[in-house]
Amino acid sequence: MLEISGIRAGYGPVAVLHGIDMAIQAGEIVAVLGSNGVGKTTLNNVISGIIKPTAGTIRFEGEDVTGASPAHMVGLGLAHVPEGRKIFPNLSVHENLELGAYRRATANSARNLERMYDTFPRLRERRTQLAGTLSGGEQQMLAIGRGLMSEPRMVILDEPSLGLSPVMVEEMFRLVQKINAEGLAVLLVEQNVVQSLEVATRTYVLEQGHFVLEGKSADVLKDPNLRKTYLGL
Repeated sequence: MLEISGIRAGYGPVAVLHGIDMAIQAGEIVAVLGSNGVGKTTLNNVISGIIKPTAGTIRFEGEDVTGASPAHMVGLGLAHVPEGRKIFPNLSVHENLELGAYRRATANSARNLERMYDTFPRLRERRTQLAGTLSGGEQQMLAIGRGLMSEPRMVILDEPSLGLSPVMVEEMFRLVQKINAEGLAVLLVEQNVVQSLEVATRTYVLEQGHFVLEGKSADVLKDPNLRKTYLGL
């Protein structure tokens, strides 16, 4: 579904990604793990068209989308749920969800709204509430629901568990598995190592703009360097 080859990107003279190669198949959950500042969000932004790469190619379902606009990527079926949720705080829950269908699946907006409310019952209860007054977990649900309103083929989740309580973290990872079970490919970009490895099919570990480890999640978990660096074992 997604193939990245030799991607380099950064901000002005500052290089962040140094020749990234990765692939995601239809129906997979692929995790990208790494500490703050190693290039995870930059990678997400390059894939979704927010940042243009300086080298390399990106293909989405066979189409060369290197340098494509975010609007084009949404139209192809890619949804990006950014770190920090980026909801519209002064709009209602319902209005935030409706905006998710702006570029794609507009004709199915009413049906998809009901599907989101079935998936997130708490959002149904708060449909007229201003989004900025929701709890952190509810805002994350809203951000994901807004992304799913476009009927994507693949979704990027950037740090979905960040700042959530342990109970909400568990719920968030169950949600990731649920949307994947419905046929959606998921790129899960996280610092939460153990739970990401538990739900992901395959995993890449990013350090200073390079992938230093990749493979099936069960194999990555056994790697002694990962266990020492990220799990303290």
